[in-house]
Amino acid sequence: MPYDATLDVSSFKEVIDFQTTRISVGVYSYNGAPKKLQVTRENQIDGQWSFTKLGRMSKEEAQGVVPIMIKAIEAM
Repeated sequence: MPYDATLDVSSFKEVIDFQTTRISVGVYSYNGAPKKLQVTRENQIDGQWSFTKLGRMSKEEAQGVVPIMIKAIEAM
């Protein structure tokens, strides 16, 4: 069964911007399944935002993301 965006429900989403990257923290439920936490990164390339693997975070990024993750967990 292919992914259907209409079945993906977001109950929380917050984005934190860093110079040329931004990290999104969200809570999603697909097709009525239990809510799950999702953390993604986008890099700015030639003025356009492009999704990329999150991988590792700098200390500054982690310190910015952790409080948002706590809020997201409370929304679950």
